[in-house]
Amino acid sequence: MIKMISLILGGGAGSRLFPLTEQRSKPAVPIGGKYRLIDIPISNCINSGVKRMFILTQYNSASLNAHIKNTYNFDIFTKGFVDILAAEQTPGNKEWYQGTADAVRQSRQHYERHDFDYVLILSGDQLYQMDFEAMARHHIEKGADITIACLPVDARDATGFGIMKVSDKGYISRFIEKPATDELQGWVSEVSPANKKARQALPGFYGHLYF
Repeated sequence: MIKMISLILGGGAGSRLFPLTEQRSKPAVPIGGKYRLIDIPISNCINSGVKRMFILTQYNSASLNAHIKNTYNFDIFTKGFVDILAAEQTPGNKEWYQGTADAVRQSRQHYERHDFDYVLILSGDQLYQMDFEAMARHHIEKGADITIACLPVDARDATGFGIMKVSDKGYISRFIEKPATDELQGWVSEVSPANKKARQALPGFYGHLYF
């Protein structure tokens, strides 16, 4: 078993889903009846054998916190948990989370107390199915420092996403956030037929960073 913990980012304003996000964060938006968007990454973690999860919350988080507290309770024989790490001010830091990377940084004092070899960082507001154990084994096999799972997108959708320039060996050389249409020409990457199908199916396209 791979020793891995998961940090699930609780999301920001989610303005594109307004008014559904008027009183709740995007991961707390209901889906399929009693479920919330946050249940998707949590379910993927549980089914991948990752049963230690931290939810990093800050914006409009009351509904999300209540859902987590009332839904996820592991039995006493399981070492798993789903814990909330709310943004906090401390004697050494008076700032709230200043973005996703900063949320991970500020939470280190809490999750580094646990025994793990790898950290799995997930968005709390995406709808997909994925085997994270398979991704972790691929990461170990490649000897990468960071592995990012992504999907190919076409020019029509690219302006709404963060775009990576990936070589035929999976090495990430550049990244741009929501590029303008006239910037896209230099950001085309070779995509195999199998990964082209991933756009309609499951995330299976990995990019690697080496330091």
